[in-house]
Amino acid sequence: MRGRSAGMFAAIPAALLLGACGVGAPPVSDPTGVDGLVVPTPSPDPADFVREVGNPWLPLLPGSTWRYEVRVDGEVEETIEVTVTDDVRRVAGVDATVVRDVVTDAEGKVVEETLDWFAEDRAGNVWYLGEDTTSYERHRPSTEGSWEAGVDGAMAGLVMPAEPRVGDGFQQEWLPGVAEDRAEVLDVSASRTTAFGSWDDLVLTEDTTPLEPDLVEHKLYAHGVGLVLEESPAGDEVVELVAFTPGGR
Repeated sequence: MRGRSAGMFAAIPAALLLGACGVGAPPVSDPTGVDGLVVPTPSPDPADFVREVGNPWLPLLPGSTWRYEVRVDGEVEETIEVTVTDDVRRVAGVDATVVRDVVTDAEGKVVEETLDWFAEDRAGNVWYLGEDTTSYERHRPSTEGSWEAGVDGAMAGLVMPAEPRVGDGFQQEWLPGVAEDRAEVLDVSASRTTAFGSWDDLVLTEDTTPLEPDLVEHKLYAHGVGLVLEESPAGDEVVELVAFTPGGR
C-alpha cells in the first residue's frame, strides 16, 4: 500500500499470536518490530479476528468516507475518494473489510482504482491483507502492485497497532518485488493544521519501501478519524484530508 491509496501493543496474549515465520521469511522490520506478533504473518488464524475495524487511529467502519486532495508545489493535481464498503472478502481464511480508493486527476478522469482488504485482531491491531489495484495512467490498464495474502508467498502485514509507540517499526505488506512497504512510528503527539481542521496528539509514521529507496512519506493519523495528512519530507507534495463522514451501523 504505497502512500496514496498504510510502542506497539505491549502484551499480546499467547492465544493472539498470528503464526510463525518459516524458512525464507523476511526479517523483523527495524527498529523493534511488534511485541508478541509475527509481522508479516504467513498464517493468520481467523479465530483471532473481529468483524469490524474499529481501531481509533484507523477506523474503517462501513459507510465511512474520506476525501483527500493531492497537492504538488501548492497545486491540486489529484483527488482521492476513500469509502469503506459493506463488502467482506475472505483473504487467507480471514474475513476482511473492503475499502475502495478512487484517484482522479485535475480534469476528473479516474487514474487509479483500488480495493484494499483490512482486518482487526482481538487486541485491536489492524492488518493489511492485500489489494486489487488498477492504474489507468498508461495506454492500457495495469494491475501492477496487486497482491493477496496467502497467494504466491504474500503475507499479511500490520498497518496500525492497537497502541502506537514511538520507535516501533513494522512490515505493512509482503510480496517480494511487489509489495514491501514498511512503517516506523516517529511521534504520538504531533500537531498539524489542515483544510479540515487543527489536530493535536497525532500519530506520525515514516513509510518507506526498498523497492523505491528514494521515496519517503510521513503520514499523520488523528484519533477517531484516521489518516488526515501525508507529506513528503521536503514538503513539496502533500495529501490532505478535506472531507470526512464517519460510518458505522
